[in-house]
Amino acid sequence: MNQVILMKSTDGADSEWCKEVKGNLYDIIVEGFQLLSRWTGRIWEQCAWKFSHPYRNADSQEPREISAAFSDYEKVVRWNYMVEERKALVEVVSYIKSIGSMLHQYDTVVADALWETIHAEVQDFVQNKLAAMLRTTSRKKKDLSRILSDMRTLSADWMANTGKSDSGPQSLQQGGEGSNGNTFHPRAVAPTTAQVHCLQFLIYELVSGGNLRKSGGVFGNSGSEVMPNDLKQLETFFYKLSFFLHILDYTVTLETLTDLGFLWFREFYLESSRVIQFPIECSLPWMLADYVIETEDGGLIESVLIPFDIYNDAAQHALVVLRQRFLYDEIEAEVDLCFDQLVFKLSESIFAYYKSHAASKLLDPAFVFASDNADKYSLPSLRYDALLKMKRVKLLGRSVDLRSLIAQRMNKAFRKNIAFLFDRFDSQDICAVVELQQLLDVLRLTHRLLSEYLTIDPFTPILMEMQENVSLASFSGRLASQVFTEMQNDLLPNFILCNTTQRFVRSPKMLHQPIQKSSVPQGKPSFYCGSQELNVAYHSFAQLYSKFFGLPHIFAILKLLGSRSIPWLIRALLDLLTVKVNSLESKIMVLQESFPKSIGLVPFDGGVAGSLRVIHEQLHWASTSEFKVEILHCLKEIGSILFCMGLFDIVLREVETTQFLQIAPWLGLVPGNEGQVQQDLKENGNSPIISLFKSATTVIATLPSCPSPSSFLTMSKQAEAADVFYKNNLHSGSVLEYSLAYTSAALDRLRSKWSSNPKTGFIDITTSKDFYRIYGGLQFVCMEESLQDASRKHECLGDSVAWGGCSIIYLLGQQLHFELFDFSYQLLNVAEVENTSSGQSMSSDRTKNTHYPQGWENLIEGAKKVRRLNNHVFSMLKARCPFEDKTACAIKPSGAPLPRVKYENTVSAFETLPQKAKISSSFG
Repeated sequence: MNQVILMKSTDGADSEWCKEVKGNLYDIIVEGFQLLSRWTGRIWEQCAWKFSHPYRNADSQEPREISAAFSDYEKVVRWNYMVEERKALVEVVSYIKSIGSMLHQYDTVVADALWETIHAEVQDFVQNKLAAMLRTTSRKKKDLSRILSDMRTLSADWMANTGKSDSGPQSLQQGGEGSNGNTFHPRAVAPTTAQVHCLQFLIYELVSGGNLRKSGGVFGNSGSEVMPNDLKQLETFFYKLSFFLHILDYTVTLETLTDLGFLWFREFYLESSRVIQFPIECSLPWMLADYVIETEDGGLIESVLIPFDIYNDAAQHALVVLRQRFLYDEIEAEVDLCFDQLVFKLSESIFAYYKSHAASKLLDPAFVFASDNADKYSLPSLRYDALLKMKRVKLLGRSVDLRSLIAQRMNKAFRKNIAFLFDRFDSQDICAVVELQQLLDVLRLTHRLLSEYLTIDPFTPILMEMQENVSLASFSGRLASQVFTEMQNDLLPNFILCNTTQRFVRSPKMLHQPIQKSSVPQGKPSFYCGSQELNVAYHSFAQLYSKFFGLPHIFAILKLLGSRSIPWLIRALLDLLTVKVNSLESKIMVLQESFPKSIGLVPFDGGVAGSLRVIHEQLHWASTSEFKVEILHCLKEIGSILFCMGLFDIVLREVETTQFLQIAPWLGLVPGNEGQVQQDLKENGNSPIISLFKSATTVIATLPSCPSPSSFLTMSKQAEAADVFYKNNLHSGSVLEYSLAYTSAALDRLRSKWSSNPKTGFIDITTSKDFYRIYGGLQFVCMEESLQDASRKHECLGDSVAWGGCSIIYLLGQQLHFELFDFSYQLLNVAEVENTSSGQSMSSDRTKNTHYPQGWENLIEGAKKVRRLNNHVFSMLKARCPFEDKTACAIKPSGAPLPRVKYENTVSAFETLPQKAKISSSFG
């Protein structure tokens, strides 16, 4: 084809070369028509054979009650094509339609070359070859000479002749000046159909002599008066004329050769089956399209639309040839149904493929490397991108935008997938948040991959829409509410804290039964990771985080909720903490009243046994056991909330550090002398980002070719705004410090009841009933009960009680009092004195104390563990909320944290806290 275009640009430069190229092009077109004819004939033959040999084992494909309803048409079509035959049929149909489309596309390009070639063939025959025949027949055989002259008169183009001036028809008929042959101008003037038919008739008349009954065929007639050499030339030209007819009628010939509409027509079987229509599963074009989608063969996926050309051919045949409108209506109805089904199944297949591609990309490389069969996590290359670029698909004379239809399906698929993931999370506990975050990451990458080809809605608005968090004034979406509900109803009451691993694990003895949930929904593989192998891999990862709650889950919550909903969640947890603190008031009062009037220090002279007896006499709470359990569980939930705030603090600081490292070079921030951050500004006092945009704006605005200098000035102003915005976000507060300040403010109302000031100015040892006394007694009782039955208390409480009780003691300013007068601490002091007097050391945990009666060494070891845990909690509290005059973190009246402020800390150091409506600005 490129040669034809180049040939048109060489006007007479090399006529012989042009003639050769045009001849080759003519041969290629003829060969293409022959290939199309051969392939279409093969399909005809296969179709006829299938119709004459119905499938006899259809009963083995379906249950017997279903197979009894099989029609004859199903046996000759639906069950009569094996998988290999369907694949071969799709490939052959693709060849026919592709080559036919290419030939039709170059119709106008090759027309002149074909006409010139035919013109040259005809003129060479009638002016040169017939001239030689006339010279040998003009004197002897008048009838032959007359026919040959008629042939020349009918089709000779003497205007194209460039030979001698006397080489006209009379001179050639009489003599021999023109015996060397003539040359012709290349003229794109092909003979008409009537001329071709007349030439064929005259050649037939010349060879047969008018006798149609002679044996041997037309050119096998030995009785003809034509010379053998001349007969051979006439035979060759006769067959060429038959090809000329098809070449001249180029478009009609091409449509005839590529017409495969016969694969759809089944009127005979409709009549014999006495039905109006068969289901689309019995339609051969739909069977081929469905086969391509189901097999996901990379070599056939681009041909998924080719079978619909069969519907186009059938509709054309019904309207133009048969002229039956009802047939076209049947085809149109079937095409509508099949194309909708095609778009649906193709969209699902594309969504699953790109979902698997995204999941494979996000899969841990170390896991893939360690896998025995890593190939199962790799995907075959399917060229869906070619389909996604199709804007116009010709279907029954209409142009359908396939890409737009798939984009609409994808928008629905993303929303359905997110809704399914949320429903799945709703039916599980809080530990499933890691799985939700992983699956949403896969979905987000899938959206990014598909956005390269399709115009679909942005992922973030879709996610916010499904979370019902579209309003600008809404900060608690569906996911944030679900996380808080799970933490309130399940995590805080039913999980216990292990301080060593910093994880919450589910208690085997749950105090509160979780809310009854629906069963976990099961979705399609494409709603998870796309393929079964990847689903198993990601499910294995999710199972690692399904038995505990810790830092990975906090990271997932932060990533899912973002900076928009995290402040709401923190404030909701702190409000719950306030409720728990207030609920302790009446219960603590009951225990205070049950305390004896005089509580003295344990005597050292009685040893451990005497100390235990005194403690048991002072902690006689048999009648208040119900209140003890409720107080312990309230303290457990308070401690769990504060520990979660510490986890949030760790995660947020890591995220903020990453963001700081990203923006520090643009703001000119460098480390100072004492590790403090300082700003290294330019000569003009601006940060690097402002200087960069201002200099670029100055240079561009001075250019005369600058179209709109105002837009660049706007960019410079936006850089200044960005500089201010990021600088204000550098010094963000601590979530744990804010939570401790919030708790301190919540305790202000109870401070006078739980922490009474001594009247004499000295510590009142005997009559004090402050909170630290209550907690010390609860701690000792709980420790004894857990030693008697290890599964009784610790499995229900864990280390959260220590976090809750010690935090309240520290914020009430009672830490030193607690460490002096705690019952377990006093017991340890007595045991140490007694152990020292007996010459034994308590420094080694592995040494057994044989001096004590059996069971006391376990009590001493339990008290030592309790003291170590309390010391750890107090150390963390001192580090994050110090009670001495030093640089600390305060909170503005607006709610924004104010770091590095020299503030004299007291018991009520943080007096002003933001209201609930202002909490979003504190962590924004």
